[in-house]
Parts: sequence; C-alpha cells; structure tokens
Amino acid sequence: MDCLAPFIPPALQPLAAHLRTQCPMLGVALLSLAAAYLGYLYLLGRTEAAVTFNVPIPPEIRANWTGQKWDELQGEGRKVLEGQIQGQWNDELIMSYCPADGRVLGKGIKPATPDDVDRAIEAAKNAQSEWAHTSFAERRKVLRTLLKYVLDHQDDLVTACCLDSGKTKVDAAFGEILVTAEKLKWTLDHGERALSPESRPTNFLMMYKKNMVTYEPLGVVSACVSWNYPFHNFISPVISALFAGNAIVVKPSEQTAWSSAFFLEVIRGALSSCGHSRDLVQSIICLPAVASHLTSHAGLSQITFIGSKPVAHKVCESAAKALTPVTVELGGKDPAVILDDARTIRDLPAIASILMRGVFQSAGQNCIGVERIIALPGSYDPLLALVSARIKSLSLGSILLDHPSTPDIGAMISPASFSRLESLIADAVSHGARLIHGGTRHQHPTHPLGHYFTPTLLADVTPTMAIAQTELFAPVFLLMRAVSVPDAISIANSTDYGLGASVFGHNASDVAACLANIQAGMVSVNDFGSYYAVQLPFGGVKGSGYGRFAGEEGLRGVSNTKAVCVDRFPRLMGTRIPPRVDYPICKGVGMGAKEDGTGAWEMCKGVVETGYQIGLVGRVKGIVRLLGNM
Repeated sequence: MDCLAPFIPPALQPLAAHLRTQCPMLGVALLSLAAAYLGYLYLLGRTEAAVTFNVPIPPEIRANWTGQKWDELQGEGRKVLEGQIQGQWNDELIMSYCPADGRVLGKGIKPATPDDVDRAIEAAKNAQSEWAHTSFAERRKVLRTLLKYVLDHQDDLVTACCLDSGKTKVDAAFGEILVTAEKLKWTLDHGERALSPESRPTNFLMMYKKNMVTYEPLGVVSACVSWNYPFHNFISPVISALFAGNAIVVKPSEQTAWSSAFFLEVIRGALSSCGHSRDLVQSIICLPAVASHLTSHAGLSQITFIGSKPVAHKVCESAAKALTPVTVELGGKDPAVILDDARTIRDLPAIASILMRGVFQSAGQNCIGVERIIALPGSYDPLLALVSARIKSLSLGSILLDHPSTPDIGAMISPASFSRLESLIADAVSHGARLIHGGTRHQHPTHPLGHYFTPTLLADVTPTMAIAQTELFAPVFLLMRAVSVPDAISIANSTDYGLGASVFGHNASDVAACLANIQAGMVSVNDFGSYYAVQLPFGGVKGSGYGRFAGEEGLRGVSNTKAVCVDRFPRLMGTRIPPRVDYPICKGVGMGAKEDGTGAWEMCKGVVETGYQIGLVGRVKGIVRLLGNM
C-alpha cells in the first residue's frame, strides 16, 4: 500500500493509514480499485477532451454598456415596443428590451414565416441523418465542450439572462447556470447507460428467446419553451435531443428573442468546434400563427411544450394533425406543507429562508416556485412572524445598474399580469385574507420603465379564494392555515394543478402521509425544487400536464423505444409451427384426411396450460394435453 501513498489525496490519508494497519489486504484492494477508477476517468477525459471555442459576445453584455431606453426611440421601433408592452405583437418586427430598466436590446428581428420553419426542419433533418450514427463518446465531447463554455463564461451568460428577463444574478446563477451544469454533467455521467440496450425477462414458453429494449434517435424533435429561464429553458431540451441522436428545432419565447440568438450561437459553436453540423440545432422566433405551422409539421417526431394551459390546448390540437406526441408542462400552484413537530418548530428560521427562496426566486416567475404555504397550528404564527419583517425589507431593482447596493428581486417580464394580480389580492382581502405587505405594482424611483411588483405577504388565505386556485407567477407569499395533516393534504390537493410540492417536517409518519397522498409529479422533503437539481424526471399530473423530461425518462422520451426479440440459441432452436396448428388447420397430419379442428384446439389449450397454469399439477396436465394432441 505504501507504493500508492503518493496518489492518495490528503483528505483520505487517515483512512488509508487505518486500512494499512487494520486490514492491509482490503486496503490494497479498495485503493487499487479507486486508482483504476480514477485512471479510467482520466482516460475518458483524454478521449473526450473539451474543445475551447469562442462566439461573438453581444455588445450589450459589456459592463460599461448603458443603452438607449425604449421611450427615447423614434418611429417604428418605439411603436412596436409600446405595443409589445401591452401584449400586442407586430407581424413584421419583434423588439427586445430589458424589463428591469427599459434599455433596448439589439435592433429587433423579423418573425419567422412558415417557409422559415420548413427550411429549418429540412436543414435539421439533413444534419441529423449523419448525427444519428455518431457514438456516445462523440456526443459526450460536444456536451463536455458546452459545459466548459458555460463554466468559463458564466458572467456573459448570466448578464444576457438578466438583461432579457430582468432577474438578478443570484437568481440566474441558481436557475440558469447551476441547473444547466447539472444537466450537462448528469448526461455526461449517466446518459449512455440510460440509452443503452436493456435486457428484459422472458417466460417459460419463450425461454429460447432473448428480449431487449433499445433506444434509437427519433429524428427531428422540437421544444417550445417559456421565457422565465431564457438560457436553461433553451439549452435543456437541446442537451437531451443531441445526446439521444436527434436534431432539434427550438421555439423560444418572443419575450426573450434577443438572448436566444446568443445562446443558439453558443450551442452551434460547440457543435462546429467538435466537427459537427451547426444545422443540428435550429431556433424559430415566431408568433402564434407560424408556431401552429411548426407544431403541426409532419417533419417533427416529438414536441416538448412548456407554457400555459390555454396555449397547450392549441399546441396539442395542432400536433394531433401529424400525430406528433407532445410532452406538456403547464406550471403549477405548488404547495409547501409545514408540519409542527418539535424539531420542525425549532427549524422554522431555516425553513423560512428556504420558503423565501421558493417564493421570490426570479420574482416568483418559476413554474416550481412555492405558490402556497400551508402551515399547521404550531408553525403558522411563528412562521408568519419570521417572514413578515424579511419580506418588508426586500429591495427591487436592476442588478446590472444599481450599484453598490444589490437588489433582492428583479423585474417581472411584463406588466400584463399586474391588474389581474391586484384584483386577486383585493378579492382575497375582501373574503377575509390579511394583507401584511405589498399587494400592488411598484413604481421604481430609478427605473420608471421597469416592470416591478411589490413583494407581497398575504395571510389567512383559504382554498375557496380565487387567489388560492390561480397560478400567480409573481412574488406573492401566500400563507394558509391547516388544522391537521389530513387537512393540509386536502388543501394541497384542492387545485387543478399537480406539478411540484414540498413537505417540511420530521415526524416520519406525517411526512410519509404527505408524500403518499399529495397529488404531484415531484415532491421535495425539507427543501424546494431539489428534484430538479439532481435530474429526476420532471413533470406533473392533473392540470400541470403529462409526460416527463430530465433524467432517464427525459432522454428516453426523445428516443424511439424499440422492443427486440431474438433467438437465444439461433443455431440450436427457433420457432417452428407444429403441424397440428399449421395452416390450413383442418388438414390431417401426414394422411391428407380432414379433421374437425378439435385436436388443434386441445393442443392450444395444452400450450396455454403448460405456460400459465398455477401450480405444478396444472402444468403437468397441460403438458399431457399438449403431447396428446401433437
């Protein structure tokens, strides 16, 4: 073992010393295996070394860029932006601006036409025919190259996200960079195993067969993604599509058209630097009429849609024209159940911090954000006291302009939802809820063109209030009372949504009851959204959609799941049709005489009984019947 000492990290030296004295042979074996594994990883890294590449950085990302405000524009650009802010989009031009302070981003783009969609799908199809035959090692090299770029250019990527969505850098670090790095790393480490052929069991009658399931490329897939995480939502479906051997056409939101063009160049830069076609990844910025042409296109093999329920109805109706399968994620009204056992009460300060992040990250514009906090009697009032002062002290602003102070919360993507939010809050108060803080849009003194909503704390909300049933997608801490664990579960299940959920508690039986009975696609215990940070399958039930992306299920969801059944010993045995049941069945065996078919029927009964009778006696009878009617 002494010869391995130079290769043992300092942190493991005490363990190595213990193994050397107490069980030297085991120590040598374990350390040899560890060394072999590290060598394997080293060689793997050598064969799939990341490539360094560069893409042009948009000038708006420079630290000293101030830019022109949209209200300073003249002519068509200003008219277009004024319409967009009111939710009215121009068929000829899409402009981009920073929702935190109103600075104009880029020069605008022309929305895609149906012909643009056709060309993009055709280019992707042509590129995919070669990409489909690449090895997993070649695909890993592309992803490793992307991961290196993401880690080396965090500042640029985060700044682009902050400019286009109005969020803060901290929110972008968690919601854009960390989860993207995790998805890349997970796919690098586990993607090949997820897509490798799987052996499946056979049965007694078919014991001479060998069964497997293979996962093959589908062709060209598509993803229609939302604006709230402009980088991660764009690149996440690309990672899965490329690793599964597909090409992909991404339709990002028109709200984040500017940053999407930069992100597309990053992905294409990784592909071309590794010697592959840039056409594998296409981006279509378009308005609803053209989006329907995309989602109904016969050239697509699968669609992932992230957005609202009304739009999902249109997407699924459109995709049905070409019978294209759709994975649908429609947001949620995620509950966080706060139990009141002794340890949970002691942990309330830490729980309050997690809930603050769960509610206010990205100004509440988070599909798995915490939308309802359901607290049991012992935790309700202490939790309310803990968060009241913290919510009142939250600051709003532009992370890129407000120095040296750092705002806690950024802007919302547009003011389109503000009147609805104010109305829902006022309605809740009229029905007995207590407005502790906020409840209205925020007029920022420094950034009057920014779209800010005051961080809101609303207590004593009940399930019958409209605000408890409507997805807010806003910085609103909504607190609800529950009298018991069953009551908390009932409140959690009282909406049409079922995406994510959280349970905070340490009483094992109560936690287990919540896990078993809360209707959701994902649940975190003593955390929020942790399932996404470890690449578990992502998706919901009820009105939150169907299908899953992320993890093994996500990779397999963009693959053709092919069942394969072959002879186990092809030179020795295979399927032969017995003469008694060979067509035409009524002919006699070897005599040319006609039969009434009874023998064939009895033989079939014998086959079924041999394979499936319960108990040995039944199977023996089946064998006798089978042999007697051969």
